[in-house]
Amino acid sequence: MYHMKKLMILALSFTIFIACNNQNNQKKNNPDKSMNDMKDLKSIALKAQNALFKDYSTEEIKQYFKADYIQHNPFVATGIEPVLQLAPVLKEANTTYTNHRLLQDGDYIVFHNSYHNAEAFGAKEIVTFDVWRMEDGKVAEHWDNITPVVAKTASGRSQVDGPTKVEDLDKTDINKKIVKNFMDDVLFGKAPEKIVDYISSEQYDQHNPLVKDGLLGLNEAIEYLISQNNMFVYKKIFKILGEGNFVLVMSEGEWYGKPHAYYDLFRLKNEKIVEHWDVIQEIPAKMANKNGKF
Repeated sequence: MYHMKKLMILALSFTIFIACNNQNNQKKNNPDKSMNDMKDLKSIALKAQNALFKDYSTEEIKQYFKADYIQHNPFVATGIEPVLQLAPVLKEANTTYTNHRLLQDGDYIVFHNSYHNAEAFGAKEIVTFDVWRMEDGKVAEHWDNITPVVAKTASGRSQVDGPTKVEDLDKTDINKKIVKNFMDDVLFGKAPEKIVDYISSEQYDQHNPLVKDGLLGLNEAIEYLISQNNMFVYKKIFKILGEGNFVLVMSEGEWYGKPHAYYDLFRLKNEKIVEHWDVIQEIPAKMANKNGKF
């Protein structure tokens, strides 16, 4: 009887081993569909972007945007219907866009764009960060920050030029953590003296129109704002999204005594911040939707 039980246990163990081995082989031969879907999100997001800003196609918009699409732009109502109504307006104005950086963090896609003939959004030429949440292969939710193009900047750089290649994918989590600590210590004022722990003293390329390159340029800008009693204030982080060497922070604060949304994009190299782009936008008291800016 003892030997019979032992044989049964061995047989059962062998059966479980074979089953597990077959499952592992199936996973190797048939990669998880969700992983493949994740890899396709950038291309789907580009198709959705082009549907609205290049093809102006209502049929394509219906294909790539969810019917219950959630809008956080303060001047646009929520749902897919306002997007459909916007397409012919953009076509008539010949509104187009140029993508400078395209990042993915899970279900979130980040566009760093400039738009042309964009009077519908406040100025002929604008710079934006657009953040989309994807769901079921479609655009489900949208956040953005918009600012007019500034021709002459303190650093001589434009608001969008600079490196675009996503690198160091294995350092995504590390870089996001570095930026989170930088925000806490420096921009939230917990330990501002640690700024040299985060920003490279050898290279800090600045794309904010009012700030010069380098730590010296940043310090000059901060000193000037303080002297004018107009220092920008960071109060809350809503999202930190990153891919490789690029990390975007979406946060809220005050400037000129009014609520503002800050979108700060950082490029990191060797675990130091070496470049910065941003878009700052005032948050209006009244919004066209009830979803909030964030």
